[in-house]
Amino acid sequence: MTAPWLPLLQWWFGTADNPNEVAAQQGGLWFGKRDSQDREARERFADLVDQALAGGLTEWTQRPEGWLALVLLLDQLPRMIYRDTPAAFSGDPRAQTLVAQGIAADFDRQLPAIQRVFIYLVFEHCEHLAVQNEAVSRFADLLAEQPQAQRGVFADNLDYAERHQKIIARFGRFPHRNAILGRESTPEEVAFLREPGSRF
Repeated sequence: MTAPWLPLLQWWFGTADNPNEVAAQQGGLWFGKRDSQDREARERFADLVDQALAGGLTEWTQRPEGWLALVLLLDQLPRMIYRDTPAAFSGDPRAQTLVAQGIAADFDRQLPAIQRVFIYLVFEHCEHLAVQNEAVSRFADLLAEQPQAQRGVFADNLDYAERHQKIIARFGRFPHRNAILGRESTPEEVAFLREPGSRF
């Protein structure tokens, strides 16, 4: 029987083996913010996302690949399906718990390096500095493990982790989420949001 998470992983990571090729082919899906991609995510995976957000699909956590797919359903897919609404972040607490549990079981090290990026991104999405520090540490270690020819992709991930960390260290939260979550921005945050690169 086909693993129920396989269509999601194939859609998210494509068919290439080399991390550079995977990132080149899939980067537009991962970070492109296109209406057509959000719509495809909704049409194909909304039912699974809703099950994950409701606490379901726990059986997926028995294998590293299923664990990764469940993390994607909680962390990445809501940001597409429910973009610009509070529900976009609603899976974050469960994703953080699952990531911590899976890392304790060394599940992350049983995945290809490019897939591990989306495990550690869960830490990067958290509005707590200690967790941001963990993200930077994980991405630094991931980069150090890569052969020279593949370091560029992972260096970029470390750079983004460090940028997120600095924002949380400065504000204690991500100012670009304030409007979506109904939080009032401070004058310093308003000024920051006018700067290039202040939104992710």
